[in-house]
Amino acid sequence: QKEKEKEADGNPNLEHIQTYKKKVEEELHKMCNSILTLLQETLIPNCQSHEPKIFYLKMLGDYYRYLCESYGNAAGTTEFATKAKDAYEQATNVAAESLATTNPIRLGLALNYSVFQYEIMENPDKATEIAKSAFDESIKDLDNVQEDSYKDSTLIMQLLRDNLTLWTTSAGDDDE
Repeated sequence: QKEKEKEADGNPNLEHIQTYKKKVEEELHKMCNSILTLLQETLIPNCQSHEPKIFYLKMLGDYYRYLCESYGNAAGTTEFATKAKDAYEQATNVAAESLATTNPIRLGLALNYSVFQYEIMENPDKATEIAKSAFDESIKDLDNVQEDSYKDSTLIMQLLRDNLTLWTTSAGDDDE
């Protein structure tokens, strides 16, 4: 209580900031829920091929992840995390059966799912496993990348590698 009073004394705009923050969060939640409804009720059920379905499932996971990030440890976050994990896993399973390892959508899915595991689930081992697997598999097939997606694929592969470097360096720092 005293810390809050100290904060308030030190910042005359604190009340305005908190009010604005709450308004932005409410708008974010409304927008996320609207997009989630569109994905679940229209886009995913009406997909005729694998690639858009994987993309929409990845989006579904992403938007549940955004809600997790926004709500922090508030009630309901566990439900959002479970739904995000389910969407990412379903997309991963379909992608493994139908997309090349170098497909930018498949790589983007691995990138986002690994970030979800690291940031939301606080599971660096699983995050590293997902990112390393996607990176290693795509490196093997790099010679077979379609010319029109080469730039996108290699950019996402670089992001995967950057995360792996960051996460393995962080893990090493934690051990010391």
